Amino acid sequence: MDLNNLGWDPFFAQHFEAHAGLLPARVACQHRDLYLVYSTSGELTAEVPGKWRHTARSPAEFPAVGDWVGVRPREEDKATIHALLPRKSRVARKAAGGRERRSGGEIDEQIIAANIDTLFLVNGLDGDFNLRRLERYLTLAWDSGADPVIVLNKADQCPEVEERVAQVEGIAFGVPVHAISALARQGLEALSPYLSAGRTVAVVGSSGVGKSTLTNSLLGEQRLKVTAVREDDGRGRHTTSHRELVLLDQGGLIVDTPGMRELQLWADEEDLSEGFVDVEELAARCRFGDCRHQREPGCAVRGAVERGRLEAGRLESYHKLKRELEKLSRRQEQKARLAERATRKNGGKKREKRGLLVDEYET
Repeated sequence: MDLNNLGWDPFFAQHFEAHAGLLPARVACQHRDLYLVYSTSGELTAEVPGKWRHTARSPAEFPAVGDWVGVRPREEDKATIHALLPRKSRVARKAAGGRERRSGGEIDEQIIAANIDTLFLVNGLDGDFNLRRLERYLTLAWDSGADPVIVLNKADQCPEVEERVAQVEGIAFGVPVHAISALARQGLEALSPYLSAGRTVAVVGSSGVGKSTLTNSLLGEQRLKVTAVREDDGRGRHTTSHRELVLLDQGGLIVDTPGMRELQLWADEEDLSEGFVDVEELAARCRFGDCRHQREPGCAVRGAVERGRLEAGRLESYHKLKRELEKLSRRQEQKARLAERATRKNGGKKREKRGLLVDEYET
């Protein structure tokens, strides 16, 4: 396989210089503790060494689909992963709440996909159309470092496509919006510029919006399993059960992801500001600099709602996401303090956290 077609570029080449003797490879899929990676030696089944599992502080420090790694090949198309290169971008969310409850409140970052150039935010134009959910996905996109593109699927089932597009453009502020029908293969040509050789696209959205159908249409074959949505509420089932990096004939790459019933954000308030430019601009005109846009006098944001210039539901969504991110920030700070305390107690040297990590593990 050609590394350039897999997304290799000078950024990764520079960081790989420190890993002489290893083979560069890109993670295509993960099944429990095993990874399928693409390399110049073809497809390899890889795993991380035991030391990695023992010293990793969170799931985010393990390879994810789209990551570039350094491997040492073994017999029978097998390999061991010894290095994880820095990530240019990563699509992440807070790990599911059930695990958090079982761990006594511990929070973790879950990497959905890494080193993504463009993020397709897919929303259905059927009965499951939801602007508030799309605002949440836009916040995720601004945090990722990838370029967001909104894909409104099932246009053939919607009699008011232009109206829906206008509604989305009213909250997207410069983000490209494309109305398509993946099943009928309508409008797909508008997505071609994002899928050039060596470029990676990840497809995210809730269950039933047609992510796998879209991926199949772009592949030109029924490679991924699809199922129909429920007729009573238009909601979908979890057809895709794992993330997979797939090579396209035109040279690009696409990551299909499982549908998310509930997207718990792993972001910060700066990312929220990116998605709510209209609210932030109004907030700059408030009488008080610390206005929370509730009942404060001279609030320009509430005034805009009262005059019909800002939708009340959008402001409610802003408040909800802001509260969620403030809570997340407090939990992250608490976790960092506990980790620092444990490090001092154990007399160990705290490793520098650079956000985009690179470590090498030897067996």
